Amino acid sequence: MERKRVIIADDESLIRMDLREMLTNLGYLVVGEVADGRSAVNQARELRPDVVIMDIKMPDMDGIEATQVLTEEHIAPVVLLSAYSQRELVERAREAGVVAYLVKPYREEELAPAIEVALARFAEFTDLQRQVSDLQLALETRKLVDRAKGILMDKQGLTEAEAFRKIQKMSMDNRKAMKDVAEAIILAHQVGQG
Repeated sequence: MERKRVIIADDESLIRMDLREMLTNLGYLVVGEVADGRSAVNQARELRPDVVIMDIKMPDMDGIEATQVLTEEHIAPVVLLSAYSQRELVERAREAGVVAYLVKPYREEELAPAIEVALARFAEFTDLQRQVSDLQLALETRKLVDRAKGILMDKQGLTEAEAFRKIQKMSMDNRKAMKDVAEAIILAHQVGQG
């Protein structure tokens, strides 16, 4: 099994060192270590780790802000580590997209479950986003094909089924997606009216 790649972000070098040792003992591969949130974001963009483990309180950009960027850019899930468990921090972390939150001092045996849950949630989230994207594309295609069918029915006196078959045949003959064919029919109609 391939080792999961991890970036550690904490402004305390001793904590980074301890965390690296724990993660290595658990079978993870630490591919990067940084001391602030902005560096964590930059390194994650470059290295594309499987997971980022970071502290909340760091200079330049805190862990929650960094998490928000990593989540919005769909780079990697974040396991947040903090000595603080105040409700407002936990709420900010949740809103930023943190998928796991451990309060210091944490034990080595708590890390692996938090990481594995974070990886699973991120995979589910990514899959849902892909499904939504596919559905949006299908809906957009359907709307365009319906518009194009309407134009063909109006201009060529075709039935709805005939108009659909014509778009389908043009799609196959030209090796173009039905969406592209529908867009071409609509554009040609608009140009013809102009």
